[in-house]
Amino acid sequence: MLSRHQPMLSFSPFSLRPFFSIFPNFYSQLPCKFNHLNFLTKPIFNNHKLLSANLSFSALHYAHSNDELPEKANERDDANASGFSFLYLMEQRGVRANSQTFLWLLDDCLNSGSSFSDGLKLHGKILKMGFVDEVVLCERLMEFYLAFGDLNCAVKVFDEMPVRTLSCWNRILERLVVERLMGRVPGLFQRMIKEKVEPNEKIFSVVLRGCSGNVVPFHFVEQIHAMIVTRGFESSPFICNPLIDLYFKNGFLNSAKKVFGNLRARDSVSWVAMISGLSQNGYQEEAMLLFCQMHTSGICPTPYIFSSVLSACTKVEFFKLGKQLHGLILKQGFSSETYSVYNALVTLYSRSGNLVSAVQVFNSMSQRDSVSYNSLISGLAQQGYSDRALALFKKMHLDCQKPDCVTIASLLSACASATALLSGKQFHSYAIKAGMTSDIVVEGSLLDLYVKCSDIKAAHDFFLASETENVVMWNMMLVAYGQLDNLDKLFEIFTQMQIEGIVPNQFTYPRILKTCTTLGALDLGEQIHTQVLKTGFQFNVYVSSVLIDMYAKHGKLDTALKIFRRLKENDVVSWTAMIAGYTLHDKFAEALNLFKEMQDQGIQSDNIGFASAISACAGIQALDQGRQIHAQSYLSGYSDDLSIGNALVSLYARCGNVREAYFAFDQIFAKDNISWNSLISGFAQSGHFEEALNIFSQMNKAGIEVNSFTFGSAVSAAANVANVRLGKQIHAMIRKTGYDYETEVSNALITLYAKCGCIDDAERQFFEMPDKNEISWNAMITGYSQHGRGFEALRLFEDMKQLGLLPNHVTFVGVLSACSHVGLVDEGISYFQSMTEAHNLVPKPEHYACVVDLLGRSGLLSRARRFVEEMPIQPDAMVWRTLLSACNVHKNLDIGEFAASHLLELEPKDSATYVLLSNMYAVSGKWGCRDRTRQMMRDQGVKKEPGRSWIEVNNSVHAFFAGDQNHPCADMIYEYIRDLDFRAAEKGYVPQFNSLLSDAEIRQKDPKETIHSEKLAIAFGLLSLSSSTPIYVFKNLRVCGDCHNWIKHVSEISNRAIIVRDSYRFHHFKVGICSCKDYW
Repeated sequence: MLSRHQPMLSFSPFSLRPFFSIFPNFYSQLPCKFNHLNFLTKPIFNNHKLLSANLSFSALHYAHSNDELPEKANERDDANASGFSFLYLMEQRGVRANSQTFLWLLDDCLNSGSSFSDGLKLHGKILKMGFVDEVVLCERLMEFYLAFGDLNCAVKVFDEMPVRTLSCWNRILERLVVERLMGRVPGLFQRMIKEKVEPNEKIFSVVLRGCSGNVVPFHFVEQIHAMIVTRGFESSPFICNPLIDLYFKNGFLNSAKKVFGNLRARDSVSWVAMISGLSQNGYQEEAMLLFCQMHTSGICPTPYIFSSVLSACTKVEFFKLGKQLHGLILKQGFSSETYSVYNALVTLYSRSGNLVSAVQVFNSMSQRDSVSYNSLISGLAQQGYSDRALALFKKMHLDCQKPDCVTIASLLSACASATALLSGKQFHSYAIKAGMTSDIVVEGSLLDLYVKCSDIKAAHDFFLASETENVVMWNMMLVAYGQLDNLDKLFEIFTQMQIEGIVPNQFTYPRILKTCTTLGALDLGEQIHTQVLKTGFQFNVYVSSVLIDMYAKHGKLDTALKIFRRLKENDVVSWTAMIAGYTLHDKFAEALNLFKEMQDQGIQSDNIGFASAISACAGIQALDQGRQIHAQSYLSGYSDDLSIGNALVSLYARCGNVREAYFAFDQIFAKDNISWNSLISGFAQSGHFEEALNIFSQMNKAGIEVNSFTFGSAVSAAANVANVRLGKQIHAMIRKTGYDYETEVSNALITLYAKCGCIDDAERQFFEMPDKNEISWNAMITGYSQHGRGFEALRLFEDMKQLGLLPNHVTFVGVLSACSHVGLVDEGISYFQSMTEAHNLVPKPEHYACVVDLLGRSGLLSRARRFVEEMPIQPDAMVWRTLLSACNVHKNLDIGEFAASHLLELEPKDSATYVLLSNMYAVSGKWGCRDRTRQMMRDQGVKKEPGRSWIEVNNSVHAFFAGDQNHPCADMIYEYIRDLDFRAAEKGYVPQFNSLLSDAEIRQKDPKETIHSEKLAIAFGLLSLSSSTPIYVFKNLRVCGDCHNWIKHVSEISNRAIIVRDSYRFHHFKVGICSCKDYW
């Protein structure tokens, strides 16, 4: 026993001196002799030597275990000598072990490879002797359990510690991360903060590493970041490097950039995190620019950085830059044994199609791993060299490189990309034999194979047979049924996914939303939007861009803009989706303003953004601005992009720039039907109808597949040149290809027949349509109106309203024109007023012009003038021209001159104004005023458009001018007209001599010169066409009264139907009667 008067001695915590100071005669009491101690080879405490003799503690234990322990103790295994014998001896001698003793013994267990059971026994002794409150001892116990992999016991010791040091917190957190138990990290860290333990840089770094893997809610990461900032660690690379990585992995690029920008000293890990993060998030160009910045700042690139930048070059196909990096790699002296770099080079050259260089790099490698083979195999397979890929696969076996799951996955992915289903099935068989089908990567690749090869049944069967439960597999099935546009099955899978507890990620919702967008299921898309809000993905860039696209394409541009403006990240896809939405819905100014805003913010547009902006320029015919954007797209590397090329064709064609349109068309290497359609529709819309029809003919000869858009544009072009023969040929093609039930095509056919005078054919086409839209009704109403069948037009309008279809501005133009052509003044005024009162439509200038025409035709010129003066908007040239034309018909000089003065202010170069004013003076006998008007016209350099008429005979169009004698049959035509005049006179026809010429002028002119072009065309048609064929004549000016009267008599004496379309309407002449009833 130790005397209470024994002086207290101070010793080193890891020294055995206390023991020998207290028991100096201890060794003398042992019967064992220590003469030969060199056989002791397993000291328990390394570096802890006995100070009073040249003996280790292990020697003491060995002697005691063999000579002094009782028989029971001697039965232990001598080979596994431990400190327990010495502990037992101490107990036998009545010496109480202290915490230091157990500390040594625990160190012995940790360092000498003792069994786990020894440590458990020591823990039991510690508990029994009441040393459980010793902090250092608890720390060592925790280390013991961690060393033997028993995390639960380590945590239990940790939980029961009276005081937990910072190092203990760090060790437990670190082990949770190592064991991939990320879900337990937030709770433990929060407990640490509650216990007011101040974290240091190492703790923060460990906790951030524990937040990877999408297990921890991201708001926790943001809270950790806030704590880092408040503690002044925001510029520590040790903490910020994993933080950068986390922000990138969760799609918060700007946050990652800010963290990187705040670093006071960037190490190679910081640059690696930024470069790889940008590359993995699709910002490969920025990754490459950052690499250049790093290189110029003097930081030596590591192999991992080189491999990341090479991967970025591969993804964006910057193969030239990749080749330059190859030179830099050689210059830096990286040997071919640097797997990651040379594997990335193999991938780069493989994807670029430069298989020669890929093979050269591969062959230069002194040693190859499976990634080397995987890279080249994948490259060969994707380039279509499946045989060489299989040969390399066999060589891999010979090179003692066993194909792993990544190898098979690479081959399956290559087969999926090339839609080589048969080869993919062969690899599936190999994977089964090799026992790889349970691997998550192989499973994903197999499912991807069947999905991309459109074998949805096989994909579904494989999915059901798989035991893997992860969100990726479920997402692939969503993709599979999304490809089929099977929304019911898609929602069934999504519902089942939720039932089974699979948590959706940022790729789940976009697939469903895209299908909703394609099928026009906006209501279902809005339901998914609600789910997005509930699960917190509303700020995810990818999800938001798909939502913007959905709402924009469905015309809900305000909703799309709200989502767009809430985004924290500047994502080019979201910008271009918004721009494309504006363009799609003819909001061209808004699209171009947003495109400019995007550029002002320094965001580089992609091909979709450029194409949409160019299309917006085409929509408003902003040729100069379109050329500027064309130049920008070229400088941005999109000179060969198909979507931009098609947009440029549309721009130049719609702006009427034929030469540049053809040039842009010829620059497209691989033209698709959109390229051809852009040229056809562009020419048709800019008035180059013959060019449009010529391109349509070339398209058919080239065997390019036509679609409803092609037919619609071609039919519209034929309608505008009134070529009913060609229109009917196109109609036959439409029926043959099955597009006759397409609503838009049928609408174009209605317009064709109506514009070509075949109103009965237009009517038949309308009533045979299975599905009609507002455009269908508008086309038919307008057709009836143009042909003077106003009552039918109004009846159809009432039917349209009864069916619940809402009339629009175009509808009311047709309705008001119908009223005008049949003289329904009161009804017309009532319909005009109903626009605002019943249909909430604000009248446009064309509607006011229709009302002026309605009043003017009826001779109500004073009322028409008053209506114009009281207009709530400024009258445009069309309104004043309509009023002047009515004054010309009714010979009202005062109002006519009033209208002409306003018209000349607006359009001083318009020939129609001078002609109408001159004719008004002429019919009123004011020859001096007429002559002054003509002189004014000459002084202004304005030329009158000559009257011209066309008729098609035997597939050829014949054009005539007034007094035309250039036609090969001119003599025969004039002779026949004299005969017709004679026969018409017998029926009561009295010629109205040209009121536009004075008597002296009439005497000076050859009588033939006064014969108008429509008479020549009709006479030629009667001579050339069979008696059963109607005569169709088209004139660019209004038919005069004399010609109108003459044609009525000719239709009676020839017993022929004569249809004349002038600049105002169609006239159907039959048996001496005109459909206009002499009211035009």
